[in-house]
Amino acid sequence: MDRPVRYSPDLEHLAEDEAETIDDLNRTLDQILSTVAEDEGHAYRSVHAKSHGLLEATVTVPPDLPPEFAQGIFARPGRHDAIMRLSTNPGDLLDDSVSVPRGLALKVLNVEGPRLEGSEGDSSQDFVMVNGPAFSAPDAKTFLGSLKLLAKTTDRAEWAKKALSAVLRGAEKGLKATVGPSPTLETLGGAPNVHPLGETYYTQTPYRFGDHVAKLQLVPVSPRLTALTGAEIDTSGRPDAIREEITKAMRAGEALWELRVQLCLDLDRQPIEDPSVVWDEVEAPFVTVATVGAAAQPTWSRDRASAVDDGMRFGPWIGIEAHRPLGSVNRARRQTYRHSAQFRERFNGCPIHDPKMAKLP
Repeated sequence: MDRPVRYSPDLEHLAEDEAETIDDLNRTLDQILSTVAEDEGHAYRSVHAKSHGLLEATVTVPPDLPPEFAQGIFARPGRHDAIMRLSTNPGDLLDDSVSVPRGLALKVLNVEGPRLEGSEGDSSQDFVMVNGPAFSAPDAKTFLGSLKLLAKTTDRAEWAKKALSAVLRGAEKGLKATVGPSPTLETLGGAPNVHPLGETYYTQTPYRFGDHVAKLQLVPVSPRLTALTGAEIDTSGRPDAIREEITKAMRAGEALWELRVQLCLDLDRQPIEDPSVVWDEVEAPFVTVATVGAAAQPTWSRDRASAVDDGMRFGPWIGIEAHRPLGSVNRARRQTYRHSAQFRERFNGCPIHDPKMAKLP
């Protein structure tokens, strides 16, 4: 392997109007948050509002990792309790027949190290992932345009969203067979309606990785999970089909994933500021730094949702300085994720806390 790029604050380059973009993002997210809260009588996340699986898990870091991978929370072998939240990306609670990308947030508990700003009172490390290697926009300002479009359609005419999703799925399959997948079409409802437990998830955006810079992925490896890779869920007449299928799969037995790291080796081919660029896995292969295991368990209930969806927050900026999120999109996320959590906390009257143990109802 080539020598990994050394982390330095100079790797990031702020746009002149970045502060204005973040303010506009917060205003747009407020439209989504307030619309859903007024309609539902309850506040949900401005993105990834609907949870489908809430799991207790264990992260195991093996001994003898190569020095360039033994970084941050992976510097020492050991085990950590963890919580996994499987979701889809809209800010409103849609029928599962509206097929959109899958999300997975991994919260590793009781980690050590100097904290990121805004996370000083926490003790967990979050990794927020989606089932695709590329982010849908090259920077926060471009993403703002897409978010404004989504805000205009939030919680309106679900029947139309179902019909549009069916059309977009057909268009996306045609594109995928010719020029490749379209993150934009998938975000708007054209994603294949795949089983979340069989998917590979990516941070898409880069993080500091101790002395280096990296992206991360979570890959299903146990046969029970790999059998679900690419399997599509029949949502006919089943508005919560994804929850039902995850519950069915996880009640049958334990599940195992590998958490893998892709080090940045070349800043030109692996840019920090543009997460729409996929880092070539041949040039920079992913290497396993931990396993994530979950025993057979129930995966969604109203009590679990109350504990996790209402009582916890997940975000790239919950963690330690050794895993500092990098790039335009991540810098915008620092304020927007906190803004969304504070809105939920106020509206629901439910304090948000950082858990110390992965014990769910």
